[in-house]
Amino acid sequence: MIFQNLLFLTFVLMKFTLGKAEKLKSRKLIEHLFEEGKRIKLFPLQLIYLPISHDSIFPVKVGFSVPKRVVKLAVNRNRIKRMMREVYRTNKYLISEKIKEPYIFMLIYTDKEEPKYADLEETFKKVCVKFLSKIEEDGQN
Repeated sequence: MIFQNLLFLTFVLMKFTLGKAEKLKSRKLIEHLFEEGKRIKLFPLQLIYLPISHDSIFPVKVGFSVPKRVVKLAVNRNRIKRMMREVYRTNKYLISEKIKEPYIFMLIYTDKEEPKYADLEETFKKVCVKFLSKIEEDGQN
């Protein structure tokens, strides 16, 4: 009940921000996510998710990754990560409003080419729809 009240307050007060409390930084949580998380792949994004309680008041803690093996230059990796954060920040309501339990996410970019913002946003929205349908069919939500 307390968690649902916090979720309600979060939705009412939610702004299009991506603060420190929403970012996935814990090494233990990240390791746990990669060991036990489920994956949704929709080129060029891969979403790894795991329903787990965490210390944030936000329903989702999220991390972003662009592997060095895929994109060689750090400048390009950082630009892609900035774009991914922006896409998540502006579209997180698609997920946050529909889930009932806390999750941790990792979004991984898997293409060698630098994406256009519109393409990345469209793919993210499709990943969100796929995620919501998957948790609904698994009965986790």
